[in-house]
Order: sequence, then C-alpha cells, then structure tokens
Amino acid sequence: MELKSLLTEKRAAILRKWFDLIVDTYPSDTSSFLKKQKNQFANPVGHTISEGIEELFDELLEEAGSGKVSPFLDNIIRVRAIQDFTPSEAIGFIFLLKNVIRESLQREIREYQMYDDLLRLESRIDDLVRSSFDVYIKCREQVYDLKASEVKKMTFRLLQRANLVKEIQED
Repeated sequence: MELKSLLTEKRAAILRKWFDLIVDTYPSDTSSFLKKQKNQFANPVGHTISEGIEELFDELLEEAGSGKVSPFLDNIIRVRAIQDFTPSEAIGFIFLLKNVIRESLQREIREYQMYDDLLRLESRIDDLVRSSFDVYIKCREQVYDLKASEVKKMTFRLLQRANLVKEIQED
C-alpha cells in the first residue's frame, strides 16, 4: 500500500476537512457564509479557496518539485494578504493539511509503516509554506505601495483646493 494511493482514495474527505479548517480561521459569520454559499459569483473567496486547495493537493501528490509557486497557492495567498490576517495566519492554512492527513490516515500509516512517505509529503508541504510567505510579502508590499500612493494623491488634491500649489513655469 502506498501513501499516494491512500491520499487519492480519501481525497474528497481530506479536502472537505481541510476546507472546513481553513474557513474556520475566519470570523464565525463569515465562516458560515463561506461554507453554505456554493455559488462562485456570490462567494468568490470560498470558491478560490476550494478550487485552490484541490489543485494544491493534486500538485503535492504529483511530487513535481518545479520550484515555481503554484498559481492556485498564489490566488489563495493574495486573498488572505488583503484581509485582516497576520502573516502566520495568512499562510498557516497550509499547515492544517498535515493535521488532516495524519488524522485521516492515522491507522493506515501505522499499519503499513508509511512514516518515510509521510515525512517526504510533509517536507513538500513545508516547501509550500516557504513559497507562500514570499507571495504574502510581495502582496503586502503592493498593498502598502497603493496606500502610500493614494495618500500622496489625496494630499496633493487638498493642497490644490487650498491654492497652495503653484505650477513651476519653465523659462
């Protein structure tokens, strides 16, 4: 018995538990909405998370260490970077997958002695966390740049209204 085949077999249950744990990181009213609303247009955050974790899970099973950040990981991190999460909360959802896998496959891992396979999988999950931190930082930098730019524009407009700005004429 291989870990990959067990993960494939229990994919739906693992993804459902992982999604629920991620959604539970939101305030309770938001969490309820994200769980209940299935329409991707009415619930783009829930849809992004759901679609993203499915693809991330499949990439982890493929063991393709391309070194590139998955576009699905990028999408989830971008959403969480503009919300009121600390950096550890924004990327911590990836660690939740480890717990879900251990709980879902605890008996099989022990019975078939799959500890080495589990360690390799968890190492790939850790690589995802490192990549997600880089994405998070870039997104936060963009948010701060946008805020600074907006403050500059507002200040300039206020100075214009007060007639405190003069054009410098070229000779």
